[in-house]
Amino acid sequence: MAVTFSDLHTESGLKTLEEFLSGKTYVSGDQLTKDDIKVYGFVSEKPGSSFPSAAKWYDVVSSHLAASFPGKAQGVKFAGQGAPAEAAPAKAAAAAAADDDDLDLFGDETEEDKKAAEEREAAKKTTKKKESGKSSVLLDVKPWDDETDMKKLEEAVRSIQMEGLLWGASKLVPVGYGIKKLQIMMTIVDDLVSVDSLIEEHLTVEPCNEYIQSCDIVAFNKI
Repeated sequence: MAVTFSDLHTESGLKTLEEFLSGKTYVSGDQLTKDDIKVYGFVSEKPGSSFPSAAKWYDVVSSHLAASFPGKAQGVKFAGQGAPAEAAPAKAAAAAAADDDDLDLFGDETEEDKKAAEEREAAKKTTKKKESGKSSVLLDVKPWDDETDMKKLEEAVRSIQMEGLLWGASKLVPVGYGIKKLQIMMTIVDDLVSVDSLIEEHLTVEPCNEYIQSCDIVAFNKI
């Protein structure tokens, strides 16, 4: 249940706070919460000796704030304000403006923090992806017979395009009985391209298998 305090710049307001904090260290629970920070924002200065519980609480919150903001404060004064009773509304307005979702002095993760963390994680994955190893592969691509159009066979091979695959130099090598095979180099990104999948799912199935009988890995070297 929410607790309501009012006029914490007055004796009566501090008396209410003193009674509430009697036997307690914090406003809510057994550790510092945003409730303490909000109430602290409405208390213009440390309560006097007639309010021992409130004064002790004020010191505890102040020590937490000092640890979170270690820089040496020079002191700030506000001109044009009268008695504390007149200054209090301005301070109250400032405290009220600090919404629960926005005030985060002690490490509570905000939506902005989560988004920034996700972006950092995505950047790391992208970097890892870019740094993934590469390999140089030499393939033997064999036609069905000596009547296979080797130019079209090579066109069919090079028509296979995917991320992480780069076709290189090629040449025709005699096999025998007038048959030639295509030897072709390719460079692959290891995490993106599987040579076995390339052969089984692309080079030796339609439409490439109109020209290609089989493919073999001749050499496989890490770059």
